[in-house]
Order: sequence, then C-alpha cells, then structure tokens
Amino acid sequence: MTTDRATDETMKVLVYSDDAATREKVRLALGRRPAADVPFVEIVECATQPKVLQYFDSGDIDVAILDGEAQPAGGMGVARQAKDEVYDCPPICLIVARRDDRWLANWSRADAVVSQPLDPMVLADTVADLMRRRSATRLTSHQPR
Repeated sequence: MTTDRATDETMKVLVYSDDAATREKVRLALGRRPAADVPFVEIVECATQPKVLQYFDSGDIDVAILDGEAQPAGGMGVARQAKDEVYDCPPICLIVARRDDRWLANWSRADAVVSQPLDPMVLADTVADLMRRRSATRLTSHQPR
C-alpha cells in the first residue's frame, strides 16, 4: 500500500480579514482540502495585522489569504510588508473587492488575486496552486513547534 504525501500532512492556511463573514466564506470555500493532490488544510483565522505578522514570523504558515478591504490595515499593505520583511514569506492570495484593484495587488507583490464575490471553485483552485508552490519551494522544514 502506497502512502500519498498529500494525505499524511496538513498545511496551515492563514485567513486575514476583520470581517468574520469573509473569513467564513473562505473557510467554506477551501473545505478540508482544496484539491485531491494537496494536503489537508488547517485554517488559522486572524482579524488584526499584528497577529498576521506574528504568525508569519513564526514560520508556521504555508499559505496566506488576505482581505484587501480589511480595516484598519488592508491586506494589500500587509502583503507588501510581509514580502519586504518576512524571511521565506509564504505565498499570498489577495482578495480584492473590484477587478480594477488588480494593479494594487501587483504593487503588494501578492502571488495570486481573487475578486469578490468569492467563487469557491476559483478560490480553492488558487489556494491549491499556492500550496503546491509552497511544498516545492519552502526553505525551512515544516516542523511542529
């Protein structure tokens, strides 16, 4: 019997938004596993920028989903700061309110962008791609703390 690596591991996905309903939509869209060939996800929710940065600094986050409309610190600014300051920064998916905000997402250096209203299939596919990328490029071994 072969063991599929995707079934043996979990990856931590951080979801940042000040809006609990947005965090819930993301959690429901991802489910337990966004694609059959990626590990199960452990969702880590947070609503404040300092907590996001604390999680990033811990090195435990594999993928981050940031709400561009979060207040008072929007996901675009948080993404830019993380890309500038966090060693081995995880891939970041930015949720934008309008398709026209994609240029701002480019400024933030987010790895992927999805627009509101959230399409669960698009979000799941996007996050699965980022999980695959993280598995292939992570600089440090993922060890429980």
